[in-house]
Amino acid sequence: EVQLVESGGGMVQPGGSLRLSCAASGFTFSMYDMSWLRQAPGKGREWVSTITTGGAGTYSEDSVKGRFAISRDNADNMIYLHMTSLKPDDTARYYCARVSGYSSSVGPQHDHWGQGTQVTVSS
Repeated sequence: EVQLVESGGGMVQPGGSLRLSCAASGFTFSMYDMSWLRQAPGKGREWVSTITTGGAGTYSEDSVKGRFAISRDNADNMIYLHMTSLKPDDTARYYCARVSGYSSSVGPQHDHWGQGTQVTVSS
C-alpha cells in the first residue's frame, strides 16, 4: 500500500522559513518523480514543485521559484520542501504526491498523495 506522510507544517511570520518533510513507503521510491502540491482555503489543489527520480531535475511553479527548494533522499525514502521568504499567499495545506505521468497541457499527473500538513503565514 502506497503511503505518503507529510510533516513540518506550522504557523510562521511573513519572511520566515519552514522545511516540510514527506516519508514514503509501499513502493519503489527511487523509481518515481515526486511532487509537492498545495491547496489554499476555497481554492483547488495546485502544483508547487517536482523532483525527478535521481534528484538532478527540479521544476517549480513561478510564484515559488527562488524561494522554495525541493529535494529528496532516496536512501531514506524522503522528500523535502525548503520554504523561505514565506508570504501570506503561501498559506495552504501542503501535500506530497507521487507522479504517475506527464501531460503536455497540464504538466505532472499524480496518483497518490498524503493527508497534508498545514502551513499558515501570518503576522
